[in-house]
Amino acid sequence: MKSHKKLNIILDTNILLVSIPEQSKYHIIYKSLIEKKYNLFITNDILKEYEEILYQKYYPETVEEIINSLFYLSNVYLVNPYFNWNLIENDPDDNKFVDCAVAGNVDYIVTNDNHFNILKTFEFPKIQTLKIDEFKKLFE
Repeated sequence: MKSHKKLNIILDTNILLVSIPEQSKYHIIYKSLIEKKYNLFITNDILKEYEEILYQKYYPETVEEIINSLFYLSNVYLVNPYFNWNLIENDPDDNKFVDCAVAGNVDYIVTNDNHFNILKTFEFPKIQTLKIDEFKKLFE
């Protein structure tokens, strides 16, 4: 799966959350984002969710630092979806990631959330997912 082109990715909130701590076995994902080894696509709704969940786990100063880094990294792209696909009926809140994936024409949504498995049944729009361990292997 290694390629020469930088992958365009969406990180589900829980993936971002577990990749931030330096002692995490998934820290290479966050570190690779900072080192611009892949492109991250977000929307305002995704950013709000990131922020909300991070505030539950980290000190406010840490959350501000993380959120600000997302604004200033040249490999983080803010997209504005103009259509709501509503493909994930079991957890409608996850649709913001799907809408971002379509609008940003991303390669993968990185998630371990089983609600995203429904995406495999759709021919259009074709949205692929990767599990955290598969994505991590790309940077080891």
